[in-house]
Amino acid sequence: MPYETPAPAVDRRTFVKSALAIGAASVASPYVVTARAADVVKLGMANPLTGTYAADGKNESVGCQLAVEEINAKGGILGRQAQLIVEDSTSGDAGTAVQKSRKLIEGDHVNFLLGNVNSGLALAMAGVASEKGVLQVTPGGHSDSLTGASCHWNVFRVCNTTTMLANAVATALVKAYGKKYYYITPDYAYGHAVESSLVAAIKKLGGQRVGGDLSPLGTVDFSSYLIKAQSANPDVILLLMAGDDLLNCLKQAVQFGLDKKVHLAGALMELEVLEGLPTEARIGTWVMEWYWKQPGVPHLDAFVEGIKKKTGRVPTGRHWLGYVGGWTCALAAEKAKSLKAVDMAKALQNFDLPPEVALGPNKTFYRAGQNQLLGTLYVGQAQAKGSAPDDLFNVMTLVNGAEAAGTLQESGCKMSWPT
Repeated sequence: MPYETPAPAVDRRTFVKSALAIGAASVASPYVVTARAADVVKLGMANPLTGTYAADGKNESVGCQLAVEEINAKGGILGRQAQLIVEDSTSGDAGTAVQKSRKLIEGDHVNFLLGNVNSGLALAMAGVASEKGVLQVTPGGHSDSLTGASCHWNVFRVCNTTTMLANAVATALVKAYGKKYYYITPDYAYGHAVESSLVAAIKKLGGQRVGGDLSPLGTVDFSSYLIKAQSANPDVILLLMAGDDLLNCLKQAVQFGLDKKVHLAGALMELEVLEGLPTEARIGTWVMEWYWKQPGVPHLDAFVEGIKKKTGRVPTGRHWLGYVGGWTCALAAEKAKSLKAVDMAKALQNFDLPPEVALGPNKTFYRAGQNQLLGTLYVGQAQAKGSAPDDLFNVMTLVNGAEAAGTLQESGCKMSWPT
């Protein structure tokens, strides 16, 4: 069941409120619906609301909703109020993601398409957005190819590439824990990409891959993979899953006592996972894409409080990714003075996010010719307890995204624009 923020009323002070069932629109007069549709700018998000990545997808939508509320409070997009419509893409069905994307574009007539957490689904959605000429912002799908070999002029990504994640964490791992690595990798686009990136980054530092396994998305029992990993006698077991898969794998690894014999680590860690783990399983070296505890960063406290009012908890990286995704739409339109996708895409080339959206220590911008956001990566250790109940990650190193990304040529993106 999709949900959407209510279409704004005539009163310009009306903000986005609670989610509406889409069926409620059918009882309104067709004339009224048409009149309202002409007055709003629609952001359509196809993201997981069920399955392995449901928590990530829902939190991205909450962050995007907060952005829409703030955008409307400041006058909307080009003087028109913004509205967010969210569809459940599922966590792993590309066909559903494509169907929901077409529904948003062709049925709801959205001005922007946002999604997906799953890299494979994000790539499938990019095909639809490219076909329809709609600006797509991907808050959370990491596979390199989205802004690399498969890049499109109209597709922008907020989260880091797998190359950036790997380059950020590899030095910390090899320096502290050794050179032999075993990989447990989710068997889809993101997993393949992040393993390839880590193998390359660790090899440059003198490390080697001593074995690995592919696990299907949605795996519950990781015992066979963990037993094989231990038998390979690595220095580090890299757990490359995300969402519920990573949560289950870490729990079982600690139950088997692997944390006492080998270092457990990976590329991407998220607060959604750490919150679901028992304290003894909050371990290992990882990369956070954004963290709520950054003393001295301007405007961060306001964002933290904004999310707390919605959820009762501090924001996760997924909240921030969705927030940036929503604001990117508004900022692109305002700079271009247009809702034409090609005008907005050109306006975002080398575009710096304002500090109240970037919420980090480094310059944060969309790199021209690739449409990849480059900001800050947070490398550190998961921790059972910090200075506050929600402080579950100890940031040890801040990595500049522009340095972790490599060159534009290395990205593999060869962008072509409409004539």
